[in-house]
Amino acid sequence: MSQDLSAQTAKRAFAPETPEMLSRPTEIQAAVPLTSVRKVEADGVQVFYRVAGDPSTPVILLLHGFPTSSFMFHELIPRLADRYRVIAPDLPGFGFTEVPAERKYTYSFEAMAVTLDAFTRALGLNRYAIYVFDYGAPTGLRLAMAHPERVTAIVSQNGNAYEDGLGDAWGPIRKYWSEPTTENREVLRQNILTLEATRWQYTHGVAIPESVAPESYTLDTALMERPGNKEIQLDLFLDYASNLKLYPKFQEYFRRSRPPLLAIWGKNDPFFIPAGAEAFRKDLPNAQVQFLDTGHFATETHVVEIAAAMREFLEENGISRTADKVVSR
Repeated sequence: MSQDLSAQTAKRAFAPETPEMLSRPTEIQAAVPLTSVRKVEADGVQVFYRVAGDPSTPVILLLHGFPTSSFMFHELIPRLADRYRVIAPDLPGFGFTEVPAERKYTYSFEAMAVTLDAFTRALGLNRYAIYVFDYGAPTGLRLAMAHPERVTAIVSQNGNAYEDGLGDAWGPIRKYWSEPTTENREVLRQNILTLEATRWQYTHGVAIPESVAPESYTLDTALMERPGNKEIQLDLFLDYASNLKLYPKFQEYFRRSRPPLLAIWGKNDPFFIPAGAEAFRKDLPNAQVQFLDTGHFATETHVVEIAAAMREFLEENGISRTADKVVSR
């Protein structure tokens, strides 16, 4: 590829998607699928999302975690969008999703799942695979339980659904669950909701911490510093206990619906430890489990490996595009 073409490709990689572009793909687009950023109203919320890929192909819904946003998928999306319609929303309280004050939104995992459900309906998504990470797991699994017939497959990247998977790093938050005092809330504010703590989440367990680009944790911190956002995050810390109560129902969903599942896990994650990945096999004996030598935010260091594993896994389970024909399980 010539130098000029490379520059043009990079320049157009973030250009808005248009119907003309979709109907007349170019050589450049084939090399680098375009990612658009959009908003749609769902559940009274202006949901920001990233999207790429042919609308006629199978859908993959990417669900981020704390304290990030759909930005965490900016390198994964184009690696999947040649075969799939890839959609990554920002959950309420994160990224660039806007919740009007008059909406009087209650920030909880149940509320985020309701908004996510409305989001899928707003986009007309009737069948999709879900990629769940961190907070995206209890949110996405609520959606899967509500609409098991819509979920074609699950990719869990450090997305927990078992008590086995909770590491020691949860200690201060567990204390807040048992004693939801102002003092314990302040401990979390001062020790977790900071740039230093966010950087640590990104770099802990990474062989070469300097390989993690600072844009990631810097953006997360800047968005978290918006007026009122830290209170939202503290409310969600407290509400996370509701997810543990739902673990038996998540596991019943696995046994009953038997979705194809790939658990691809940063094995050095202090929050969601490897036992959480292995635990999926209790209820889904055919679950595929892979470990990566990295930390919590595995896409920061192993996006190539994750994309390759996803493509193989989805293809094996009949979720692919073959000769312009969509084949879904």
